Amino acid sequence: MADHQRIHPVQEPEVVEPERPHKPTAPLVERGSSRSENGDPERQYPPPFRRGIPYEPLKPPRRRSCCRKCLCWTLALVLVQLIILGILAAVVYFVFQPKIPKYSVDAMRITQFNLGNDNSLSATFNVNITARNPNKKIGIYYEGGSRLSVWYTGTKLCEGSLPKFYQGHRNTTLLSLTLAGQTQDAAGLLQSLQAQQQTGSIPLNLRARVPVRLKLWKLKLMKWKFLVRCRLVVDSLAADNVIRIRDSSCKFRFRL
Repeated sequence: MADHQRIHPVQEPEVVEPERPHKPTAPLVERGSSRSENGDPERQYPPPFRRGIPYEPLKPPRRRSCCRKCLCWTLALVLVQLIILGILAAVVYFVFQPKIPKYSVDAMRITQFNLGNDNSLSATFNVNITARNPNKKIGIYYEGGSRLSVWYTGTKLCEGSLPKFYQGHRNTTLLSLTLAGQTQDAAGLLQSLQAQQQTGSIPLNLRARVPVRLKLWKLKLMKWKFLVRCRLVVDSLAADNVIRIRDSSCKFRFRL
């Protein structure tokens, strides 16, 4: 009985894999909608994020920058004016060849020099001055308002002025001037002069301030001021006496 038994193989049940959902290879398009080559415009991804520069409102210019600009323009204008003046001065120098006028004190005479009852010293000097213009192409107009004075150790003894006149090219002019003045509380000053007179050497200073105008050809320039200082050494200051000038030297400068 055992020989007649048969062994049948057991068949295993087939395993059925579940179907996977089919992924569409193209976007679904609804009815009534249009389809482009780039896909559905509504389902496109947004552009990549870009970080922008934060906006800051422009600040008004500072007052300091305006001041700097004004200062720069002012300096530039001043520099241009200096350059123009330098060019004009060079032209005048090379064309006209200006030379400094020369002055000298030739003679001096005292007509009054006495002490009053109120201790005031009255002095009157007659001074002869020579003015020389060595320029070939420049004339000198001596204007009104000039002032000349004689000083002794810081005290003014007398003063006067120059007459108005024109001095031509290469001209020498002799001037005879009268200078008068009065000094208050001059008792001590007179004693000092008398002691100095015994040495035979009295120092005096003559100062002149003269407004002038220069003439180049037919052109009359602006007004200048001639400043002249002469150091004198005389032997005496006696009235009605011829005074001998032992030493004399004059310095000249000018300004606007």
